[in-house]
Order: sequence, then structure tokens, then C-alpha cells
Amino acid sequence: MARLGFTGVSAPYLLPLGAGGTNPPAMTTYSKTDALMRRGAQFLGSKHAILCGAMSWVSERNLVSAISNAGGFGVIACGAMTPELLDNEIAETKKLTDKPFGVNLITMHPQIMDLIDVCAKHGVGHVVLAGGLPPKGSVEKIKEAGAKVICFAPTLALAKKLLRSGADAMVIEGMEAGGHIGPVATSVLAQEFLPELAEDHVVFVAGGIGRGEAIAGYLEMGAAGVQLGTRFACATESIAHPDFKKAFFRAGARDAIASVQVDPRLPVIPVRALKNKGTELFTAKQREVAGLLDSEGIEMAEAQLQIEHYWAGALRRAVIDGDIENGSLMAGQSVGMVKKEEPVADIIAELMAESEAALSRR
Repeated sequence: MARLGFTGVSAPYLLPLGAGGTNPPAMTTYSKTDALMRRGAQFLGSKHAILCGAMSWVSERNLVSAISNAGGFGVIACGAMTPELLDNEIAETKKLTDKPFGVNLITMHPQIMDLIDVCAKHGVGHVVLAGGLPPKGSVEKIKEAGAKVICFAPTLALAKKLLRSGADAMVIEGMEAGGHIGPVATSVLAQEFLPELAEDHVVFVAGGIGRGEAIAGYLEMGAAGVQLGTRFACATESIAHPDFKKAFFRAGARDAIASVQVDPRLPVIPVRALKNKGTELFTAKQREVAGLLDSEGIEMAEAQLQIEHYWAGALRRAVIDGDIENGSLMAGQSVGMVKKEEPVADIIAELMAESEAALSRR
């Protein structure tokens, strides 16, 4: 996310898999990992301090509820939803789980204050703000409703500013992540942020995490927990098209590439996705929009909006329709560790067991 990650439009019209969700089997106690995650888990209200990144069209009621039911912390990707659609998505998610979950809001959304009201109406306990600086009054409005605010920050200075301004926790996400990314690796960000912030603040690490050994390392550095997206995208409970999942299973780390910026006037945040024809189409879209700017056919704000709308449509084509050639297959470099479809509960249990084993070898 460094800025947006997978965040975008969810799929509010899809029917839930079944009321009540799926209860995972009794979980093993992971004493060392649980101890290092305790502060993050208490902050989230979950058993484990493992968040699922907000992925466009994927992080909807089914996956979100499954992650929360399995002891993690699911997050609805609101993206470009209207307040009415978000209202319904939260209500449907609550039918599938009685565990805590959050909502990811894009700071540039023109109706963000109305979306905050929807979260407050449903008593959502955690709101994640992504995509840039929170608009004036948004953090205060969320906190007035009794919810906690989680923000992203690409630099240490901005992280400190956001924490002073009321953010309750931070997510630092490196360029290995899927979706919209920043220029710095997760390992570097962790070394820069955690020594400065971790003692006094709740900080989650994201980007390129595919196994529990990496989780153990970041926890030992002071992280309160972690966020994963790509690892959960192909879970059994994910509504992503079978062909979308198969593309992930076939891919390796080198297949998840960052997009290029065609015109410096277009503030296009790089996007990491599996290389396909859709990657070329995005480059062509940038040239098209740049041409409109040259002819003064559109304003800069409209140009940026066109780019964002392109991604929303491209993601839907891949995730929902299964068009893996022309759609956008947003994936992090950890995609090479995603080899099969498996239940969320099994994924979380495996991550925790790997982390515990790594810590036990110390």
C-alpha cells in the first residue's frame, strides 16, 4: 500500500456462502508467537494479530468473515462503494461472524464522511484509512464514534505526524506487496520504523509475507502483528474466479511486476500484478489519458480518476469474470508461495506453526 494495496471495489451483490460462517477446529496454542502478538491481538480484539489486506473484489463478506472466524482480523475493501453498498456489505458480514472485523476506506473517496457514518452505525471497531493523507476531520469523526484508526505511511516522518494527529496504529507496507505499492522494501521499512515507533505504538508489517518465519522475524523486531493479502487471495472462502486462482498457483515471484509510469504529470502509483495483456493495456490507458491532458480535454483530477476507474474495472474482469488475460491480476511477490486452494483456518494455523517453530529454534 504502501498506499492502496489491493484496495478497491468489493463485490456487494454476491450471496454469502451460508449464515454463521465456518467455525475452525480447536487451535493449538503458540505460546512464543502469541506472546509477541499479544499487544496487536488485544488492539484488534482477535486471537491472532494477523490482518488480511483489503483486496479489491476479494475482501468481501465471505473471506472477511472466514478470517475473523479463524482467529485473524478480516477487513472489508470498501473502495468505490457507495454508502448504501457498504451498509449492506457490513450487515451481511455480521451475519457470518460475531468476531471483530474492520473496514478499509480510501481517503480520496468523495463520500468518505458518509462512509464513516455507515461504519459508526454498525459499530465497526476499526477503520483503516488508505490511499493518502486522511481528509480533515476524518480521523476525529471515526474516533468520536468509538472506533480505532489504522493508517498507512510511506515515510517515518509521515507516520509520526499521523500518530500525533490521532491514528491509533500504523501499517508499514513494502514494495513487495500486491496492488498499489511504494518504492521501499518491507525489510528496510521495518528497520527504519520499528526501532522508532514499536515501543510506544502499535505497528503492523506488510508486504511480501508468505510464511511464518518472516512473521517471527518482524515480531522479534517489535511489530505488533502482520498483514497479508496475497496469501489469502486464493483461500477456499475467497470468491475469486477459479481461473484467477490458477494464475496465482502457476506464478512465481518474478511474475509479479510493478507497472511503469508513462507520463510524469500523471501521479500514478505503481501497481504490482502478474504480467499479462492487462499490463500492456494499462500502459496504453496511461498514454490515452496523457493525450487528453495534452489537448486540455480533461483536468488533472479527472485524469487521475480515470486511472483509478480503469483499475476497478480491470480487477473485476480478473477476479469475478476470470479474464486473466485482459484483467488485472494484482499479486505480491509472495505469490510464488501460494500453491493451492486451502481453507483460511488452515492458512492461519500453518503461519502460526511456522512462526512458533522459528521462534523455538532461536
